[in-house]
Amino acid sequence: MASLILTVVGPDRPGLVRALSEAVAARNGSWLDSRMARLAGQFAGIVLVEAPESLLDDLQALESQGLRVQVQIGAVEPPAVASEPLLVVDVVGNDRPGIVRDITQVLAANGVNIEELTTGASSGSFSGGTLFRATAYVRAPSEAAVEAMRAGLEQLGNELMVDIQAAPEG
Repeated sequence: MASLILTVVGPDRPGLVRALSEAVAARNGSWLDSRMARLAGQFAGIVLVEAPESLLDDLQALESQGLRVQVQIGAVEPPAVASEPLLVVDVVGNDRPGIVRDITQVLAANGVNIEELTTGASSGSFSGGTLFRATAYVRAPSEAAVEAMRAGLEQLGNELMVDIQAAPEG
């Protein structure tokens, strides 16, 4: 058995997850973790499975159903270091180009690793404009990095006119 990371993309329709999960189950594989969404009429996802590498043959058959699957063999990850707390960074503000770029520049400059990032845009109820939202789960290498990240995000929030909060998860 190997840890396989599957990236899947195809035109959205009912049954795509079923077809993928049936292929994994047919090889006695385990579905461990996934993130999936419908984006611009397309189904897109990333899935971590524990399965024999022979699953790759079965996944090629899914292409006839319109589902492109790319596979990366995963490495065993060491557990997170206890001294690296998991933080939640929430961003809400009027949408404009470059928000994700600007936020991730602050994070990377301070050695902060993004564990998970979710973004979306919706109609602003009061302003009538588009409201941007992002939630990132991040790990910082030290308390000094956390403070530097907070300072950088606070400055950025003032420049972008967005509300940015960074707090310990929980």
